[in-house]
Amino acid sequence: MPSLSKQVILITGASAGIGAALAKILAERFMGIQLVLAARNVEKLETVATLCRKAGAEVLVVPTDLENIEQIEALAKAAIAHFGRVDALVNNAGYGQMGPLELLPAIAAQRQFQINLLGPLALIRTLVPLMRDQGGGRIINISSLGGRMAFPFGGLYSASKFALEGLSDALRMELAPFNIKVSVIEPGPVSTDFFVVAAQAVEETVATPEHTPYRAAFEKLKELEQHTSSRAWSSERVAEVIVQALSDRNSRPRYIAASGGKFLLFMMTKVLPTRVVDAFWQRFYGINLVAQDWQSHRKG
Repeated sequence: MPSLSKQVILITGASAGIGAALAKILAERFMGIQLVLAARNVEKLETVATLCRKAGAEVLVVPTDLENIEQIEALAKAAIAHFGRVDALVNNAGYGQMGPLELLPAIAAQRQFQINLLGPLALIRTLVPLMRDQGGGRIINISSLGGRMAFPFGGLYSASKFALEGLSDALRMELAPFNIKVSVIEPGPVSTDFFVVAAQAVEETVATPEHTPYRAAFEKLKELEQHTSSRAWSSERVAEVIVQALSDRNSRPRYIAASGGKFLLFMMTKVLPTRVVDAFWQRFYGINLVAQDWQSHRKG
């Protein structure tokens, strides 16, 4: 397993959650490591950077909004100007837009794909020539189990992660001649504020959800974090999987970071009939409550 000591690693979404946990683990474990930390929140980034510097890492903080292509390109240029190279890119920044597809405005779809797909792609395009010239590198794209199977209210999120996985598969083959290795990390539930942010996104994009035909499912959505908390991994545990992907001499195309994730994917995508899988997710997300509630509402 090659050491990551003295390597330059760029992490997006590094101000909190998995990105912050990864930065701290790398700083504490690998002497002389050099980190480029990017996110929108400057104050939180500086807090993470301070902890990493105390652990011995050299850190460059670059505030970046992945919705802004110019800022993304500036991030790559800043990393190159400061360190002269980038050995690994961890595309960690992302979020989940939740809600029924018919009610989500076009701008929500655009933002979902910009942050989860187009932003990472822009960063990859900028850094690949550098990695090729320096003799190789690694690209780690953080996807989700939702990038392998879709679920109600998560259509935009899953679509963006499905796309990220397809992009990663193509890149893995295209960049192999240049010794640039591409891997995907697929977390399941993680103990972050994912569902809090998702709920806020619903409030921002769906006007008066309690008055929509899906109101019964919206009520169920508020309880999801409680249902998944017992199976959720900590950010640090997911970060350990990313460290493995960065360190493996022969990195795998995919790393699952979820308890029972392999079994779940096997059953949901290979074994169970689609109608059974659909019924499971409809019950889990409360879609099974929608028809009766809507009919009662219309009669009332």
